[in-house]
Amino acid sequence: MAMTAVARETVFALRRQIAKIEGTLPERLQAPAAAAPDVRVDAGPSIDVTIVRRGIAAALPDAFLPTGVERLDAALSGGLPKAALSEIHGVETRDAGAVSGFALSLASLILKQTQGLPVLWIGTSEIFREAGFPYARGLHASFGIEAEQLLFSEAPKLVDALWVAEEAARMTALAAVILEIRGNPQRLDLTATRRLHARAQSAGRPVFLLRQAAEPEPTAAPVRLIVASAPAVPRDTIVGPLAGSIGRPAFTLTIGKSRTALPGQFTLEWNPDERAFDERWGEERAKNPVAVVSLSRGRKDPAAASGAVLAFPAVGSPAAGDQPPQGQRAAYLGPRRAG
Repeated sequence: MAMTAVARETVFALRRQIAKIEGTLPERLQAPAAAAPDVRVDAGPSIDVTIVRRGIAAALPDAFLPTGVERLDAALSGGLPKAALSEIHGVETRDAGAVSGFALSLASLILKQTQGLPVLWIGTSEIFREAGFPYARGLHASFGIEAEQLLFSEAPKLVDALWVAEEAARMTALAAVILEIRGNPQRLDLTATRRLHARAQSAGRPVFLLRQAAEPEPTAAPVRLIVASAPAVPRDTIVGPLAGSIGRPAFTLTIGKSRTALPGQFTLEWNPDERAFDERWGEERAKNPVAVVSLSRGRKDPAAASGAVLAFPAVGSPAAGDQPPQGQRAAYLGPRRAG
């Protein structure tokens, strides 16, 4: 019995050490008085259960930012952690608009809960040249964000952007911090993300790391979401879908990493009127799996397939007016160059 107690204390000590390395602490919670009948308990009536939830210090009811999509929130155990670093990835450069739009949607949800506090968006000169800035007039129309609620910090180098992000992440005067980075720079390593995660935990504010055209790599973020644009469906009216129209902006969301959820994929639509996400279901998701080019205006059918295209007429020689200049005639008539 003594050996069992010693072994248990050794396991707890190792767990504490691992949690310290990862930047979190294990929470010791009291087991419920009425245990489930199918759970076998070998100890006394009162049992200490160690629950280690990496990425947040305590799983309180208000510790998550719910997206409003029931299946997604259930997969994430309540939503995105508020006091933590969360990664939002775009696999390719062309996904930058979708990643930024999804981040603005999250900012809109956060600003509903923290009235009067702004969101700080940090990026390097390179990323803002490549991906651009959010359109100021569209902030209020699509996300309900006023111009003074979204602050920007453009840093000349990545080291400067990381310094600004670390200082801003510890401030409680901000509703959230968004750091946008391109690619997989060496300075954005596990140590740098641990510092951002620790400061987010200390301030109780979310830090969103937008990774444009980046490959997944180890970070301290407990959640990684991969975002891409999804085809929009026709606008819905009281009489049905409006043919030829473009509906709400849509995102394909993949849970790339989560310490509480299994990988999964969702198709979300952002409702700019309600300022909320909706999940797209069934045939709407599979009807248009890839973006297609619309038909020509005023035509019912696509253009017919073109015939064979030849560099020179198949039979006969060129007309007199089509003869090449005298200086090019030898090259024109001569054999092809080998190699």
